Amino acid sequence: MSNKAKKGILLVQLGTPDSPTTPDVKKYLTEFLMDPRVIDIPYFQRTLLVKGIIARTRAPKSAKIYETIWDKETGSPLMHYSLLQRDLLQEALGEEYHVELAMRYQNPSIEFALRNLEGMLLESIRVIPLFPQYASATSGSVIDRVMELIRKWNYLPEISFVSNFCTDELMTETFADHARKHDLARFDHFVFSYHGLPVRQLGKVDPTGRLKCPETGCDSCKSTVNTYCYLSQCYATTRAIASKLGLKEEQYSLCFQSRLGKEPWIQPYTSDLLHDLAHKGYKKLLVFSPAFVADCIETIDEIGVEYAKEFKDLGGEEVCLVESLNDDPKWIASLKQLALNAKN
Repeated sequence: MSNKAKKGILLVQLGTPDSPTTPDVKKYLTEFLMDPRVIDIPYFQRTLLVKGIIARTRAPKSAKIYETIWDKETGSPLMHYSLLQRDLLQEALGEEYHVELAMRYQNPSIEFALRNLEGMLLESIRVIPLFPQYASATSGSVIDRVMELIRKWNYLPEISFVSNFCTDELMTETFADHARKHDLARFDHFVFSYHGLPVRQLGKVDPTGRLKCPETGCDSCKSTVNTYCYLSQCYATTRAIASKLGLKEEQYSLCFQSRLGKEPWIQPYTSDLLHDLAHKGYKKLLVFSPAFVADCIETIDEIGVEYAKEFKDLGGEEVCLVESLNDDPKWIASLKQLALNAKN
């Protein structure tokens, strides 16, 4: 057995409640929404908004939804698939590596996972936020928290981070493979729905303050992969998947879901797009959710149930959801390449 220090891999997902009960959902929502990178307003105002209104009113409703997707044996789908991804990546990398899983919010926490890694006196640690597109509220928050905790260590192994993998070949091919499980010819239109962000957060990634993207993005967003522009990376992921499926531009649309509050978020909103497509007479939609690498409440319920019902109420016939990456072997191969910092 070699005495050489192992290399650590830290996978970090967004998070999930510990159970589908109102107290646990409220605890999760509070930690999530109190993150200043998620709701970027002054602490006092954020506290009043989150603890006084959002978490208190949304927790009971969200808990009922979580109950519908919760498995008695494996828990939330996000946790189930994240654990599978951790175990399968560990198997793919072998004994020279040690893979830990953390959730940015709730359990297992980043602090818990880093404590495990610290005790192993590792040669290096590579952190992979499990978000294909970079945003300050997701990948940025993960990196921020890891740096906050790890700077207190008495020894520092080599640290590296994956900022984004929005056009990763194997990742986008996996989404295309999952779409091919459906009869593509029977769909009128293809929808790529991403998690939304407040418009102001797009401009804040530019330290000069000169970047002022309108609500639907500037022209370059739709054609160029800008390193820290979430919107441009969403378009890049969409183009990559559409190209693999041979889709023409007029066959698909991009939109954004899960907005919160009354301020402008990046557009078009998924709900508005569904109204527009129904008005134009489209009947059958195939929907991708490429901001998520594992099926979760945002895919299974928000798209598969809520938006499907909304579209049918508008006169549409079907909204079919493309399965996320989950435990697909090709996605695990993609994760391995990200862990090794290898180009595909």
